[in-house]
Amino acid sequence: MAAAGPVRLWVRTEPFLVGALPAPPPARLTPHYLRKAAAYARARADQGCFPRLRWPSWRHIACGKLQLSREIAWLYFELFRGLLGPAPPLRLRWADAEAACASAEELERERSKLSVDTLQFLLFLYVQQLHKVSLRRSLLGDEWPSPRTKSPSLGAGKSAGGNKNWNDQEHLAFVQSHLLDMLELLLEPEQLSASSHSSCSSLVSFEAVCALGFLLEGTVSSSGTVRPLHELALRQSCHGHNGYSKVSRTFSLPKLESWLRSSLTANPLGMSVCLKAGKKLAWAQQVEGTTRRAKIACSARVVPEVSPMVIMSQVYRQTLAKSSDTLLRAHVRIHRCNESFIYLLSPLRSVTIEKCRNSTFVLGPVETSVHVQSCDNIKVIVVCHRLSLSSTTGCTFHTLTPTQPLILSGNQAVSFAPFHTHYPMLEDHMAQVGLATLPNYWDSPMLVCRDSGDTGVFRLLPPSDFYTFVIPFEMEGDTTETPGGLPQEYQEALRQREQEVQAWQRVVKEAGLTRDQRRQFQMLVENKFYEWLVQTGNRQQLDSLVPPAVGSKQAAG
Repeated sequence: MAAAGPVRLWVRTEPFLVGALPAPPPARLTPHYLRKAAAYARARADQGCFPRLRWPSWRHIACGKLQLSREIAWLYFELFRGLLGPAPPLRLRWADAEAACASAEELERERSKLSVDTLQFLLFLYVQQLHKVSLRRSLLGDEWPSPRTKSPSLGAGKSAGGNKNWNDQEHLAFVQSHLLDMLELLLEPEQLSASSHSSCSSLVSFEAVCALGFLLEGTVSSSGTVRPLHELALRQSCHGHNGYSKVSRTFSLPKLESWLRSSLTANPLGMSVCLKAGKKLAWAQQVEGTTRRAKIACSARVVPEVSPMVIMSQVYRQTLAKSSDTLLRAHVRIHRCNESFIYLLSPLRSVTIEKCRNSTFVLGPVETSVHVQSCDNIKVIVVCHRLSLSSTTGCTFHTLTPTQPLILSGNQAVSFAPFHTHYPMLEDHMAQVGLATLPNYWDSPMLVCRDSGDTGVFRLLPPSDFYTFVIPFEMEGDTTETPGGLPQEYQEALRQREQEVQAWQRVVKEAGLTRDQRRQFQMLVENKFYEWLVQTGNRQQLDSLVPPAVGSKQAAG
């Protein structure tokens, strides 16, 4: 449907891309119970429930009314806070306060100081319905709760396939399907009937429309300036369409709903546009003898307040390394990359890695979340605010993170290990996105979904299997060691190994070999080392670090 009038609205990317937990919501996190929670919060404005919802009040609603565990209640509360801010300096201040807590009671006291916007938080909770499995749709063949649902490959104009978080067409369809429900969630109690539904005379407050700006934004005609929903709704030319009254500062619900529906269009800053019309980046080499074509595209950085998107697909058997303004605070999607080493050494907004195999990913600090889905035998090395996994097999995660890694459904043989590398700009990049070295919950994963309840799906990497990781590139910067250091048992394993190497070197030195014997011995060691390089795949990594020929250089950007 074409947009009516000069205002164009679209669904914001981040509430779905970063805010929708990629797992079916808890049984009671439904529109019915959310309406009850909204009424409960409004009735207790004097008890820290409205217009700001304090953590103790949400904990009471979540645990007592919605039957969520305290851990899941905090997960949603913290996920929402991370999505909207606070600014990096405030994040660092909160990290210091949390790390200073010596007991669970102290931590709870610190959390009790936190609050969120009640109406926006209710919309955020509603968005979790994005991953609700519909039995009816499953039976009709449109949806099936399989972790390995085959999705179309990423090509120009293709949707995000099975990944709803990245599919802006799904986001638009979700809002169009549930718009009235969400508006009713924002209504004041006197505007609702006894059955908690609206009528044709219901009025929507200005504050409710401000809250709806969490999901919608837009522009006037083709000005290019992205504006929040409430600014656009207050334009004089829109009042006749959306039923705004300057006297009561309210909107007529039927007219507002009609205006929103007629103004909604596809997101001009979303993934679909990035795939169809985004700038193609020649960062990857095309490998001879394979039908795979590496595709890397980025959306235009149209407005500074909207994070750009970078999508890379089918990078195969190569090393790709970038530290670039193109990546700065970008949402990155890495799709179907095999047997590769990918270094993205810039501060990032979010990262999704899906359907990748036998590869290593070294990422700059990620401000919100890293989600890994349907991957086999990959290694991810990252400082990030949150890590979540679904349908992975044999993957290893070296992380520094202030939140518990989330193990969702379908994972097997997951290994968690401490973050163990550095590059010169790392600490500067961490400060830019508000990530500190403490607290660090890399070794305390949370089993979120029912089928992930078996603690056997993960292990902590044994210190005997632990080696440091060297990033083989020169850059300007001040970081010269792993931020926060290593846990003692891993540091001790490295020290013992170093002593063994020194002892071996002493044995060789004291063996009194002749020059010919030394030459023979050196050849033997080099041959064994070469065999090891080939067997472990490290030979390919070393070869791919050699700069390509002039004609096939990875492009800057």
